[in-house]
Amino acid sequence: MEVNAVFQGGGVKGIGLAGAVCSAEKHGVVFERLAGTSSGAIIAALLAAGYTGEELKEIILKTPFSTFLKHSPLHRVRWLGPAVRLYFKKGLYSGDRVENWAADLLAARGIRRFGDLPQGKLQIIASDISNGRLLVLPQDIVRYGMAPERLSISRAVRMSTSIPFFFDPVILRKRYRIGEKAEPFRDQFVYVVDGGLLSNFPLWLFDKDIHDPVDPVPTLGFQLVGRVEQAPHPIVGPLTMFRALFSTMMDAHDERYIDEAEGFRTIKIPSANVHTTEFEISGEKSLELFEEGKQAGDKFFRKFSVDRYAKLYAQRMKTSK
Repeated sequence: MEVNAVFQGGGVKGIGLAGAVCSAEKHGVVFERLAGTSSGAIIAALLAAGYTGEELKEIILKTPFSTFLKHSPLHRVRWLGPAVRLYFKKGLYSGDRVENWAADLLAARGIRRFGDLPQGKLQIIASDISNGRLLVLPQDIVRYGMAPERLSISRAVRMSTSIPFFFDPVILRKRYRIGEKAEPFRDQFVYVVDGGLLSNFPLWLFDKDIHDPVDPVPTLGFQLVGRVEQAPHPIVGPLTMFRALFSTMMDAHDERYIDEAEGFRTIKIPSANVHTTEFEISGEKSLELFEEGKQAGDKFFRKFSVDRYAKLYAQRMKTSK
């Protein structure tokens, strides 16, 4: 059974997405087109490159996510150092290690750029905060004078996972054709961050391409649900202040209204025990979250059928017009 899949963002919570992928594959699902935001972009990119759910599990369990938090010399200067880095770099940590990690995994399957995949196979959501614009990559990269097929997938993943204030934003410089008048120097640079700011769960992404509402290719959403019980955030300096800020901001996605009309095509994965930026997560807790995703997938696919999906999707299309 072929389906399109959309994966919600959620930082470290994305481990649960991999569990749901395992369940989907066990039930005979083959992924046709894939899309994702933030950690969902990582899952989508690796699946597009040919990784299986079981391979994702292996990768997760052997990856110490805390190593993604590359400390600079400024971090050694208590309180002041992180604030200075944030001022100049716009983030507490570099996103280099996330990008390099993704690049190595993709290269192991012979995939580096979007042009190495079938056209339309993978789409990644990011946020252009300079222009207040949602980006669907690779196609929207043409806005900045770049060819979509030449865009590095790992760079797109880094854009989508650049949690504001936590990781440095990706800075793009616009390219101009010969003879084309360039903008003032300062306006040539664009800051791109986590796609979750503008669309953390872009379940709508493939709907516009479905022309036959009677028998569409199913689009399934993989969503992380469950509000983390927040302990008080002690704020004693710039570093702890910004930790509290982006933790509150990113976990707030869990409180957004979710349209129940989409329930027939959404696998809801419990993730209430993990924070978005819990990069020090233990192997035991990672496995627990993975199993939660797997169980959520099993529950969904026991009731799922293409015929039921087509009927409910057609009803939804009629009511949304």
